[in-house]
Amino acid sequence: ALLAVPGQCRGSRRPGAVSALSLQCFSAAELESGAPAQLLGRSLRWDRHVAVQLVPHLEQLEASAARRLRRHRPRSCPALALRSELHSQLQERSISPWRYRIDEDENRYPRRLAFAECLCSGCVDVKTGRETTSLNSVAIQQEMLVLRRKPCPRSAGQGRFRLEMEYIQVPVGCTCVLPRTVR
Repeated sequence: ALLAVPGQCRGSRRPGAVSALSLQCFSAAELESGAPAQLLGRSLRWDRHVAVQLVPHLEQLEASAARRLRRHRPRSCPALALRSELHSQLQERSISPWRYRIDEDENRYPRRLAFAECLCSGCVDVKTGRETTSLNSVAIQQEMLVLRRKPCPRSAGQGRFRLEMEYIQVPVGCTCVLPRTVR
């Protein structure tokens, strides 16, 4: 859905209406620090999204020595230890545990988002503390409106960009579901 054609975006007021801002092209320098303020309305309040809120915290963890040591652990389904897990983070106490990673896309605003990754294909059995395949672990998706940087037509000048609105699915956590059965 283009900014130039807001009628194709959900939540648009007038189908087929063309916004003067949507036709504007920006230089790479103008977009260096993020999307121009005049394009950020109420619908693009990224600060309310968990995927944006977690990025500074994840950056701090990545910078710490403890995180550097943990980063090299293989991705595997952890065993649940009920006594030690009571004071852990939600994603560590879940029977469908997950971790967050920073997804970076230089052509998207916001550029950095926290994406959840499920650590198990099954779910952790609360009695044994081990993974079971009687349930499946799946990502919970949140729809988020972002701006995508695209090159402007050559007539606008070389190295200039326009911004398009785009809905993306952001994994924010994991949950357990019954497996699909084949009949």
